[in-house]
Amino acid sequence: MKRNKRTAIFFLMLAVFVYIAPAQTNDPNKTGGFLDLSGSPQWVRDLRRWEIVAFGTIPFAMFFTTFGMDLYRWNKANGMEFSDNGRKYAPWPLKSSGAIGMESKEMERTLIIAASLCVTVAFTDLVITLIKRSNAQKRAEALPHNATTINRRPLYEEPQTQEDQHEAKDGDVGDPEIPAPTAPSQ
Repeated sequence: MKRNKRTAIFFLMLAVFVYIAPAQTNDPNKTGGFLDLSGSPQWVRDLRRWEIVAFGTIPFAMFFTTFGMDLYRWNKANGMEFSDNGRKYAPWPLKSSGAIGMESKEMERTLIIAASLCVTVAFTDLVITLIKRSNAQKRAEALPHNATTINRRPLYEEPQTQEDQHEAKDGDVGDPEIPAPTAPSQ
């Protein structure tokens, strides 16, 4: 009974969080909302990325871990026999009618393996991100003091609509000395 209460509380908290969290927007006029981390220290943004990767891999990790556990059970039970009786332990696409489900210990083991896989993937992503950031910083520090940096931007800008042209101000259109590139006429 305790397990059902904990599960219900977890899903209730998850539902409240999803309801409260705002959707992402590309509107430059709207500043960040509930989850805006633009002014946060780098370690907070890294922690948020770790969290997103860890929770984002849960469905995939559970699917592959459950499939692997079913394969293990099938092999252990009858050596992966393909008869109707032998497929009672088979993984999802191969199961026969009257399939035997996992016991609670096997389900707990599957969940622990999947959670470990999620955490491992998230830490691997964090390490790769930190290594890339460190290498970029070393390259930037290795440049001469007065070196010119080049910032890339798209060659052709998307055409503005009538509303955008009326709302644009002189300072919003870019550097007046450098003409904006135009799309080639066809």
